[in-house]
Amino acid sequence: MRYTNEVKMGLAKTEIFSDQQNEIASFAKVFGHPARVAILQHIFKIDTCVCGDLVSEIGLAQPTISQHLKELKHLGLIKGSVEGTSVCYCIDLDKWLNMKEILNQFLNQDTLKQGDWC
Repeated sequence: MRYTNEVKMGLAKTEIFSDQQNEIASFAKVFGHPARVAILQHIFKIDTCVCGDLVSEIGLAQPTISQHLKELKHLGLIKGSVEGTSVCYCIDLDKWLNMKEILNQFLNQDTLKQGDWC
């Protein structure tokens, strides 16, 4: 199937790309906002956190922090557990390591080539 005018209307553009390409793009999207980067850095720094701590640490409103946490959790980079009335978040280490492996393979493509290939 050619992907020109023959593509059905309503077909999500992401469907024409591989699972790996979509996954790399999802990682890039998550890292594309500095608040999500700051949240991940803070969680790594203290190992776990409560959402309220993030509000004071990052300086954004609670609903904004919650939306960023939702994005990170949806991708699987963080996981949360309910502790009383709070949710405690931590890095999902298995998913984090998997993401690093995928991104390293992608970013190291140039090191696998030898010579002038342009």
